Amino acid sequence: MSTPLAYWVAVAAGAAITVALGLACRRRPGPWVRWAGRAIAATLAADAIVFVARPMVEGGWSVEDSLPLALCDVALVVAAAACWFPGQALLVELTYFWGLTGTLQAVLTPDLAVGFPHLEFFEFVVGHVGIVVAACYLVVGLRIVPRPGSVTRVFTITVAYAGFLGAFDWLTGANYMFLAAPPRSASLLSVLGPWPWYIVSASGVALVMLVLLDAPFRRSRRLEPPQGPERYGAALSPDVSPGRRTRPG
Repeated sequence: MSTPLAYWVAVAAGAAITVALGLACRRRPGPWVRWAGRAIAATLAADAIVFVARPMVEGGWSVEDSLPLALCDVALVVAAAACWFPGQALLVELTYFWGLTGTLQAVLTPDLAVGFPHLEFFEFVVGHVGIVVAACYLVVGLRIVPRPGSVTRVFTITVAYAGFLGAFDWLTGANYMFLAAPPRSASLLSVLGPWPWYIVSASGVALVMLVLLDAPFRRSRRLEPPQGPERYGAALSPDVSPGRRTRPG
């Protein structure tokens, strides 16, 4: 099934929101920034609930397809928590790296079997595009810099989770994260070799992408002490001076 035009219109709208929100957070800081983050968090949380509830309501729930175990599903919950609690550095790092690697790849090569205006269409768009919006809001809008060692932390967590999920797929016959079989539609995995070798190739590609995403912050970390989540206070209040670190109450 070809990707409907409505999907790319929705993706374009999400990209416009991402750019506008990032610019607004930087140029017009204030208390509204906190509420923008909580609005993103609430939207992502609602999408996660719909993902779990929809198969139950429609009568199509199954262990193989309906559990929120794919990395994008986990990233959805992590991104919601990070936007609500931007002071939690690990949540921000996971949202940033997962959002701009796996989730962004899913946005560009969607495994979507339905079109507009099916509920699953909205669920997919809001969940995946929303994670990317959250990642950019936290790192670009709030200027929360990933800490030293973030690549190693995120890669280790990702590999450990993939190992757990691979065992789960083997025991249940599921295919979460496409660890048991390739996706139905074309994706980055399509050019990384046959199963199971694409899992190894994808791990290498993921590590390279994490390093590239971390690259813009290396110089700033050398020039000044790591500030991490403390910096978001400057975006929340226009009265905070650049040299003063303030956490919101």
